[in-house]
Amino acid sequence: MWAGSSRWDKDTEPMGEINVTPLVDVMLVLLIIFMVTAPLLTQGVNVDLPKATSPPMRQNIEPLVVTIRKDGKIYLQKHAIRIEQLAPRIKAIRKQKPKLQIFIRGDAKTPYGRVAQVMSLLAKANIKEVGLVTEPGR
Repeated sequence: MWAGSSRWDKDTEPMGEINVTPLVDVMLVLLIIFMVTAPLLTQGVNVDLPKATSPPMRQNIEPLVVTIRKDGKIYLQKHAIRIEQLAPRIKAIRKQKPKLQIFIRGDAKTPYGRVAQVMSLLAKANIKEVGLVTEPGR
């Protein structure tokens, strides 16, 4: 049972300062985490793009990107997808955003037949305009 008085003694006033050392430690750790992970977030699917000379495109809306790796795997944005799912997914997305541009990022070592197969599926899905992403040439 407590037997002390309920009044504050003049010598034991509450501390009015905040200890910022733990706050600084936490902020430095968060800063390091964000510095390490930020470059990883901007990277999509890794492919070696073919080189071509063409002017850069200017646009405000992020396009829909279909990536074809050299092993033939297909990605819609950054998510792996089976080829038979590609056309229905793009049709569904284009219903919501009819003006959305579609680009194909094919690895330079991707077999031409695989790129042609993807373009054929897009044509069957009534998508007439498809851009090909290349690396700037010298």
